Amino acid sequence: MSNEEQYGRISYTAAAPGALQAMYGVEKYVRQCGLEEPLLDLVKLRASQVNGCAYCVDMHTKDARARGETEQRLYAVVVWREAPFFTARERAALAWTEAVTLVSRDQAPDDVYAEARAHFSEKELVDLTMAVIAINGWNRLAIAFRAVAGTYQPPARKGGAG
Repeated sequence: MSNEEQYGRISYTAAAPGALQAMYGVEKYVRQCGLEEPLLDLVKLRASQVNGCAYCVDMHTKDARARGETEQRLYAVVVWREAPFFTARERAALAWTEAVTLVSRDQAPDDVYAEARAHFSEKELVDLTMAVIAINGWNRLAIAFRAVAGTYQPPARKGGAG
């Protein structure tokens, strides 16, 4: 696929590879921090929904599905407060994701922080916040440069079909 097909404006990956390397550094940290992958998938999906990033919503639903996430839970992330399919830890992470993503609106409220702290150690909460920071950065790149939703394909899974 050409850059023109994947990007509606410019290919930020080609235009500024150093900037992408910096973003990948944060992403690498988040992937290796120890937070569970299904939780990170939910966080990435929810932040992308809040930000209205079609490219990233498409990407993270595909990635989560490829890792075994259920359709039911994927469909319900947008209404996670009303859906019974999420653990208390996942709910705390989703609330924290929204609070950090919308930080200019409510300044990460104390009650949301307290709930997150009840489910995450200090390190885990910093790591979770870094995950939210990372996906918000990716969302802003994809939205600003009009990455085309549907063009992403997940990498082949190790060990066969994916």
